[in-house]
Amino acid sequence: MQQVLPMIYLWLKAGHIIFVIFWMAGLFALPRYFVYHQEAAAGSAEETVWLDRERKLLKIILTPSIVVVWVLGLALAQTLNVWGAGWLHVKLLLVLGLSGYHGYLAAYHKKLVRGERTLTGKQLRLLNEVPGVAAAIIVIMVVLRPF
Repeated sequence: MQQVLPMIYLWLKAGHIIFVIFWMAGLFALPRYFVYHQEAAAGSAEETVWLDRERKLLKIILTPSIVVVWVLGLALAQTLNVWGAGWLHVKLLLVLGLSGYHGYLAAYHKKLVRGERTLTGKQLRLLNEVPGVAAAIIVIMVVLRPF
């Protein structure tokens, strides 16, 4: 039994990292898709292609990934029993923020489906920086565990 627990931990950790990579790739790609989408003429065939790409990215990659990231991440925290660690609280706060960002992007996609283009290309390019900054801080929290 003592050999099984470390192996379960390693599989949880590997799965968590794999799905974090999938999720982050989607969070980086979607705002960029929105930029290209908004550069296409409203009602054009090109706009339809971008809507389809955005929908597929959300449905096939982003939504399943966020679910698996949360499930495996919480399982890891439980396995390690690190609930009281300050670094984990910061990480969870940032992951919660990224989850909200994910929801915001999904809502913006719905606006684009309705033909509403409320953000500029520059604003979308700036939004694209959010996951990178959050990921950098999360990695520092997990690797260095400063508190």
